[in-house]
Amino acid sequence: MRKTKKDTVITDITLAMVRQCKNVEAMGDGLVLSHRVLDDFLSKGPCRVNFIIMALCIKGRVQYSINTHEQTVEPGDLLFISERHIVDNHKASPDFECLGIMVSTQFYHGFVQNVKNVSSLLLFSKNYPVVHLTAQEAQTFTNYYQAISEKMGNIRHPYRLELVKSLLLTMFYDMSGVIHRMKQHDQEAPARADLVFTQFIRLLEKNFRTERRVSWYAEQMEITPKYLSELVKQSSKRTPTEWIDSYVLLEIRVQLKNSTKTIKQITDALHFPNQSFMGKYFKDHVGMSPKEFRKQKS
Repeated sequence: MRKTKKDTVITDITLAMVRQCKNVEAMGDGLVLSHRVLDDFLSKGPCRVNFIIMALCIKGRVQYSINTHEQTVEPGDLLFISERHIVDNHKASPDFECLGIMVSTQFYHGFVQNVKNVSSLLLFSKNYPVVHLTAQEAQTFTNYYQAISEKMGNIRHPYRLELVKSLLLTMFYDMSGVIHRMKQHDQEAPARADLVFTQFIRLLEKNFRTERRVSWYAEQMEITPKYLSELVKQSSKRTPTEWIDSYVLLEIRVQLKNSTKTIKQITDALHFPNQSFMGKYFKDHVGMSPKEFRKQKS
């Protein structure tokens, strides 16, 4: 637990904690389905969510503040919450019901295909924590939710995990139409910190394989490294270095799990000085060597 300046206790919530709640469907500590998202935790005060939430309201209404911004979710609304966001002031009607999909960051990285998927979801959830779906979009989400729930329940299927991951990835791609639609209709100018953060993420997405210096990104954006760090931290609750590391580590994970490239080839593709250097970098952050990670069952 951590405290704000006003000594308000903020509880860090992991998906492993959520799966212990009543009336949820879980697949390990990586995926949880629920019809009432975070009720058991938010009734006790503000929470820092350490996983990704997508929830479609199908009945009643609920109110939250997400990073101090008030949000109201009603039938047909899709709620997006990315990791590290602080959720508070929860008020749900007695009849509130949703189709909630909660995914740990590690599980998400296990089925995501490239970093662009991460950027799109990250920036969308930040700019549109609540978006109203069309009837067709709501039905599409509902269909995926039901299919994922069905496959999760089929514990005897030899490819249960692979089926669920494939459905989740397809759902994220399919729902990208919502992202495209909202961008076309967005007329509001973003705040300076959000604008800089978006520019930084787009630049990072294209260059993280060759550039890992905060000073380089600041130079491209024509601002000082200190100013870049301040605005990125203000907008995203993370430092530029943390974002750079997250993109590099995700790419290494994807290449180890989804390609036949040797560790030497991955080292060269990401422009590390040598294989030993990359191995130490990966182990310092992940807790195991690239070779051990590749052998580990997904």
